Amino acid sequence: MKLNTLLEDKTCTITIEGSIDALSAPELEQAVNDEAPKCENMILDMSGVDYISSGGLRVVVGANHTVGKENFKLRGLAPNVLEIFRMTGFTKYLTIE
Repeated sequence: MKLNTLLEDKTCTITIEGSIDALSAPELEQAVNDEAPKCENMILDMSGVDYISSGGLRVVVGANHTVGKENFKLRGLAPNVLEIFRMTGFTKYLTIE
C-alpha cells in the first residue's frame, strides 16, 4: 500500500494505492491519526484501492468516528471495494462520493 497526504483549505486528503489488509491497515490508521488534528475535513481517496479487508474496514469506520461523519468522506471506490462496503452495511453510515 502507498499513501500520499495533502492538506489544503483545512481538508486532508489521503490518497491510497494498493490493498488495505491486515499488514497495511495499521499504516493507514497511523496516517489518519496523524492528520486528523490538522484538518477539519478528511477525504480518503480510494480510487487506487483494489482490495480492503476487515482490518481496513475497521480503520475506515474508526476514521469516520475520529473525524466525525459530517467531515469525513470516501472517494473513488472501485466497484468491488464498494460492494464490500454495501455487503457490510457501512454505506448507511459513511459518506461515499
